[in-house]
Amino acid sequence: MPITSSAKKALRASDKKRVFNLRRKAEMERKVKSFRKCIAEKDKTGAEKLIPDLYQVLDKAVKTGYIKENTSSRTKSRAMAALKKI
Repeated sequence: MPITSSAKKALRASDKKRVFNLRRKAEMERKVKSFRKCIAEKDKTGAEKLIPDLYQVLDKAVKTGYIKENTSSRTKSRAMAALKKI
Protein backbone atom coordinates (compact mmCIF):
# COMPACT_ATOMS: atom_id res chain seq x y z
CA MET A 1 0.00 0.00 0.00
CA PRO A 2 1.19 3.53 -0.72
CA ILE A 3 2.48 5.50 2.21
CA THR A 4 3.21 9.01 0.93
CA SER A 5 0.44 11.31 -0.19
CA SER A 6 1.85 11.50 -3.71
CA ALA A 7 1.87 7.70 -3.95
CA LYS A 8 -1.75 7.60 -2.77
CA LYS A 9 -2.68 10.12 -5.43
CA ALA A 10 -0.82 8.12 -8.08
CA LEU A 11 -2.75 5.01 -7.06
CA ARG A 12 -6.08 6.85 -7.39
CA ALA A 13 -5.05 8.15 -10.82
CA SER A 14 -3.96 4.73 -12.04
CA ASP A 15 -7.25 3.20 -10.86
CA LYS A 16 -9.17 5.79 -12.89
CA LYS A 17 -6.98 5.24 -15.95
CA ARG A 18 -7.48 1.48 -15.64
CA VAL A 19 -11.24 1.88 -15.97
CA PHE A 20 -10.86 3.96 -19.12
CA ASN A 21 -8.32 1.56 -20.60
CA LEU A 22 -10.55 -1.46 -19.95
CA ARG A 23 -13.47 0.33 -21.57
CA ARG A 24 -11.33 1.28 -24.58
CA LYS A 25 -10.02 -2.29 -24.89
CA ALA A 26 -13.51 -3.81 -24.73
CA GLU A 27 -14.84 -1.43 -27.38
CA MET A 28 -11.87 -2.08 -29.65
CA GLU A 29 -12.18 -5.86 -29.30
CA ARG A 30 -15.93 -5.69 -29.91
CA LYS A 31 -15.51 -3.77 -33.18
CA VAL A 32 -12.67 -5.97 -34.44
CA LYS A 33 -14.62 -9.12 -33.56
CA SER A 34 -17.78 -7.97 -35.35
CA PHE A 35 -15.71 -6.99 -38.40
CA ARG A 36 -14.00 -10.39 -38.48
CA LYS A 37 -17.36 -12.08 -38.14
CA CYS A 38 -18.64 -10.22 -41.22
CA ILE A 39 -15.49 -11.21 -43.10
CA ALA A 40 -15.92 -14.87 -42.11
CA GLU A 41 -19.54 -14.80 -43.29
CA LYS A 42 -18.47 -13.07 -46.54
CA ASP A 43 -20.82 -10.17 -45.75
CA LYS A 44 -19.14 -7.41 -47.73
CA THR A 45 -21.79 -4.71 -47.17
CA GLY A 46 -21.81 -5.32 -43.41
CA ALA A 47 -18.04 -5.20 -43.27
CA GLU A 48 -17.95 -1.97 -45.30
CA LYS A 49 -20.38 -0.38 -42.84
CA LEU A 50 -18.14 -1.36 -39.92
CA ILE A 51 -14.93 0.11 -41.41
CA PRO A 52 -15.58 3.73 -40.23
CA ASP A 53 -16.41 2.54 -36.71
CA LEU A 54 -13.34 0.33 -36.62
CA TYR A 55 -11.11 3.19 -37.77
CA GLN A 56 -12.63 5.54 -35.21
CA VAL A 57 -12.07 3.14 -32.33
CA LEU A 58 -8.47 2.48 -33.37
CA ASP A 59 -7.72 6.19 -33.78
CA LYS A 60 -9.11 6.97 -30.34
CA ALA A 61 -7.03 4.18 -28.83
CA VAL A 62 -3.91 5.71 -30.41
CA LYS A 63 -4.87 9.20 -29.29
CA THR A 64 -5.23 8.11 -25.66
CA GLY A 65 -2.02 6.09 -25.81
CA TYR A 66 -3.66 2.71 -25.34
CA ILE A 67 -2.05 1.27 -28.49
CA LYS A 68 0.78 2.50 -30.67
CA GLU A 69 0.20 4.12 -34.04
CA ASN A 70 1.87 1.30 -35.97
CA THR A 71 -0.41 -1.24 -34.30
CA SER A 72 -3.40 0.77 -35.42
CA SER A 73 -2.05 1.13 -38.95
CA ARG A 74 -1.34 -2.60 -39.17
CA THR A 75 -4.85 -3.48 -38.00
CA LYS A 76 -6.43 -1.07 -40.48
CA SER A 77 -4.29 -2.40 -43.30
CA ARG A 78 -5.17 -6.01 -42.54
CA ALA A 79 -8.84 -5.12 -42.28
CA MET A 80 -8.84 -3.51 -45.71
CA ALA A 81 -6.90 -6.40 -47.21
CA ALA A 82 -9.43 -8.86 -45.79
CA LEU A 83 -12.28 -6.76 -47.16
CA LYS A 84 -10.75 -6.69 -50.63
CA LYS A 85 -10.36 -10.48 -50.64
CA ILE A 86 -14.12 -10.99 -50.38
